[in-house]
Order: sequence, then C-alpha cells, then structure tokens
Amino acid sequence: MPNNPEHRLYEAELTLPTPFELSDRDTDRKDGDTDRDTGVATKVRPKTKRPNMYRVLLLNDDYTPMEFVVLILQEVFNKNSDDAWQIMMHVHKQGVGECGVYPHEVAETKVTRVMDAARKHQHPLQCVMEKK
Repeated sequence: MPNNPEHRLYEAELTLPTPFELSDRDTDRKDGDTDRDTGVATKVRPKTKRPNMYRVLLLNDDYTPMEFVVLILQEVFNKNSDDAWQIMMHVHKQGVGECGVYPHEVAETKVTRVMDAARKHQHPLQCVMEKK
C-alpha cells in the first residue's frame, strides 16, 4: 500500500505542521482580525476621557463699579455688551453669576486675569471657579 499514489496524497493531507512551520499570523489570529492578512498593524486606541469642566463665577461687592465689571466680562470672557450687561446685573441682584464654563487650565487663567485686573484698578471684585 505505501507505493499507492493515492495513499501518499492522503498521508500528506493528514500530517500536521510542526511548531516551526506555524507562523505568528496563524497562532495570533483573533476573530474578525483581517488586517494581519495584509500585514497592516493596527492598534486599539484607548478612549480619551473628557476633561473636567469648571464654572467661573463673579461675586458681588458694594464697591466695584458696574462699568468695570462689564468691561471685565467683555475683555476676559469675550462677551458682547448686551450679554456682559445682563451677567453684571445678575451678579448685582443675585450676589453671584456665571461667566462661563471651561477646562481647568482655562478657568484658572481667566480667574487670574480678573483678579489681577481688579487688584490693578484697586477694586475688591472677586472671581472664583468651581467644578461643574
């Protein structure tokens, strides 16, 4: 029977490859992973977390002129004159008002700019930030 050509073909089909004959492509394949056939390496990117946001608040006082507060809202927070006036009036009547919501570094910079301008012009205006 060993001389039978059909038998040799049958034996060749049944032999398993040795470990040295297996390629990485055959052993590392995952279901649906078709990029390995073309040799393209893919990476799974981790999902990025959105940064924490912070509210920047102005606090009312009895000494800072309303015009100065409007100017600060326009210069530091890029508000138009109508929006700046409405926020200033809200701060005046309610005691506190939100100027905007920003990532931590941006909020911190805006608070610093407001406090520096108030100190420079000798106004007691206070600006704080809180996590949203």
